[in-house]
Amino acid sequence: MMAKLKVAGTWAGVVEVELEQWTVPMLRAEVARRSNASPDSINLICAGKVLKDGDGTESLSQSGVKNNSKILSSRVNVDQKQELLAEEERASRLARVKAAATALAQRHADGSMPLEDFNIELEDQSGKKVNLGSETDQRAVMMGLMLHTKGKQLIRKQMYKDALEVLEMGEEAFSLCNPQVIEMIDNVPILQIDMAWCYFMLRDISSISVAGARLQKAREGIERAHGKDYSRVRVLQGGRHPDIALHLRLELLEGVVAYHTGQLDNSRKALTSAQAKFVQLKVPDEALSLIMSMGFKEQAATRALRMNNQDVGAALDFLDEEEAKRMQKREEDARRQHEIMEQKSYGATPMKKAVDLERLNELVSIGYEKALAAEALRRNENDTQKALDDLTNPEVNATMQQDVESRKRKRQRKSENEVVEQLVAMGFERSRVVEAVQAGGTLERAMQDLLAQNPLHPSNAAHVAATSAPSATAENVPGPSNSAVDLGESNQEPMNYRDVEMEDEIAHDLAQVDALSDYDIDVTKEGEAIEEYLALLASTGSSSSGHKPQ
Repeated sequence: MMAKLKVAGTWAGVVEVELEQWTVPMLRAEVARRSNASPDSINLICAGKVLKDGDGTESLSQSGVKNNSKILSSRVNVDQKQELLAEEERASRLARVKAAATALAQRHADGSMPLEDFNIELEDQSGKKVNLGSETDQRAVMMGLMLHTKGKQLIRKQMYKDALEVLEMGEEAFSLCNPQVIEMIDNVPILQIDMAWCYFMLRDISSISVAGARLQKAREGIERAHGKDYSRVRVLQGGRHPDIALHLRLELLEGVVAYHTGQLDNSRKALTSAQAKFVQLKVPDEALSLIMSMGFKEQAATRALRMNNQDVGAALDFLDEEEAKRMQKREEDARRQHEIMEQKSYGATPMKKAVDLERLNELVSIGYEKALAAEALRRNENDTQKALDDLTNPEVNATMQQDVESRKRKRQRKSENEVVEQLVAMGFERSRVVEAVQAGGTLERAMQDLLAQNPLHPSNAAHVAATSAPSATAENVPGPSNSAVDLGESNQEPMNYRDVEMEDEIAHDLAQVDALSDYDIDVTKEGEAIEEYLALLASTGSSSSGHKPQ
């Protein structure tokens, strides 16, 4: 049945359409034809809403267009339209970043059953796991750290506008945490410095007062966390100087703010101090060459020299310690991944939590069989006393044993079915595969038996090599300073919808950082900015703090 749409704007008249058959692109093309214009230059508005093409399959009816609807068509510049689309895409992506970080923090802070094969945990600079306040505090800090890490990745890509918005999300997340907890860590002050750095790189002079307030908060927070003379961070880092580059950026930005607010003496003082730190961070070619000749990469060697005041011996010790930490981390990550897989095998509690392995081990230590004890904890939301009550109740104990055996049989059937499908996909006959799997169980054993009975045709042998699943490893890497994030590789698809692509992207970003990444800053741009503003100060020819630069 045909419907009539009343069109006004670039062309006025009535268009007859089939609401269930026509799409927005079809209507746009028709209006553009009658307007003697390109479809790309036509915007359509119905009931106060811009009609979007979507994937091109949604009907006009599904888009909210009805019989006798009024359509306003307007002509827009194609470049302007592309800019609008790009801005919409950018806003959508930033919203996805926030949603994914929120979901990850929620799952990894409240003990929910892991959907991934990694776990996100907070740790200090020494790599020790920490619990900061309540579950809400843990979640807020995790989310803040993830968003801060994403913001820093965007800064490295010189996407300063996007970085600033993501950092603002991170600031909002941190604000949900107990202030007393936040005062214990230096992440929030560093985030404030990064936000001020974005203002500077965007040359956003209108935000100068905001930048000044952020830098003041940052300095107060840094001094609270590091000590006024940096003594606390020196102790934490064994006398090393990881924070020099961070303080260089802080002093540069303070100097820039002071310059643009007419405080020339304060600006000169801050910039001169930043310049001295810049010189201190210059790595001698000879020292760098010597360390690289021992097999270390340039980036690692540069970092080691900068954080050890250019002392070659101390830098080598630092590199050895970092390698030992990485090896220990790999071992811990392998252990943790094994624990996650174990938790998954026990199933989730009624509140969708994972079985608490620490409480499980307590029950095992007093003599209870592990799978049975896990079932008791699972049923009782990890309440040890209630689990003990069930374990000591003969009737409940018997029921739990039946459930454990039933779950074990289901897992075994599932595992066997997966092996069967893999072998069938390789070209083996299904009936023989089923017999081999039931006899041998494992993929390797069943394949050996099948090949012994009837070797594969050469064409199928190539198929085996092409379709065999690669071995996967999960390597967890510590995250930002004072409160880091560990993660490995996400391999499991959950049953409920989640933005796997964005969560994996955030996970990848976290995997690129370690406990010292916030301090490891390439100060090339800072050095150029210091020279620029010292030259501006010199050109004023005045040290009066009352003179305001034009």
